[in-house]
Amino acid sequence: MIGYYIHHQGRGHLNRALAIAAELRETVVGLSSQRRPEGWRGDWLDLPRDDESIEPRDVDAQGRLHWVPLHDSGLRGRMAVLSQWIAETNPQLIVVDVSVEVALLARLLGVPVISVALPGIRADDAHQLGYDVSAAIIAAWPQEAEGMISGLSAPARRRLHCVGAISRFGSRGDEGRPALGAEGQRRVLLLGGAGGSTLDASTISAARTSTPDWHWTVLGSRGGRWVDDPWPEICSADVVVTHAGQNALADVAAARRPAIVIPEARPHEEQVTTASVLAGSSRWPAIVRWDFPETGWQALLDEAAALDGDRWSTWNDGRGARTAAAVIESELTPAVDSEVA
Repeated sequence: MIGYYIHHQGRGHLNRALAIAAELRETVVGLSSQRRPEGWRGDWLDLPRDDESIEPRDVDAQGRLHWVPLHDSGLRGRMAVLSQWIAETNPQLIVVDVSVEVALLARLLGVPVISVALPGIRADDAHQLGYDVSAAIIAAWPQEAEGMISGLSAPARRRLHCVGAISRFGSRGDEGRPALGAEGQRRVLLLGGAGGSTLDASTISAARTSTPDWHWTVLGSRGGRWVDDPWPEICSADVVVTHAGQNALADVAAARRPAIVIPEARPHEEQVTTASVLAGSSRWPAIVRWDFPETGWQALLDEAAALDGDRWSTWNDGRGARTAAAVIESELTPAVDSEVA
């Protein structure tokens, strides 16, 4: 049995877990404060939230960890539930996406850990500790994307497996892409995420007004709608304007759509780092802008539309989840309790 811890912020961690779990041959139990998603095949352990205290104190233990607020009943309950589950089920391994504290707890209880790495600057003590106790580290970006993460120790870097982008849609190319509309309008999709956006409706409206030859669809951002399945909209776009979150880029790459990438502010420079890698290479069909442009959208969309979307194939080759599952299965060992043996 494999435990799979899924962080509750946004939807990216959950979508990645769904894709990887579907490729694993072992029974996988989800461990999360998120509700069990449709399509999850194994059991699901509901965890108490640990971020609902009105005045959390000393949340990082003087910089050694990331989130351990003092005397927090949610944190205490969360770790107690996890500890009890580990004691009762004796899992072979736990995948952690992402939490240094959960990785440390599992390893302190004698369970091997595989951590999922995120892009950005990860040189702080907490990240170092989490990676150091992990048997392997999975990175959902291609080996060719140099500079996606910094601060790893030499031993941790040797355990880093760059498996390529992981999209819940795999790699399905032009599947479902309709022909141009009757009026010949090209389509642009503005793709927001569940993790928050700095865009406002008036800025988006101005961009839309300045490009009358383009039909705009807005998902997730302010002024847009939320859909559980953005795949049809991604496939029907001639250009996708997106933030630099891992899952959004993985989905755009799966659909082989040219992109305009505008990173959002995230801890540890996560999206800025990814955008910098894309900006520094002509390998992938993406144009990077550091802020949402106030003018020049017609020329920008024309430039992006001229890019060859098939060049995303080295970012997302459709095998990322399968490769990640292979890394996980390579670390499996029989879970033998020494007292029973």
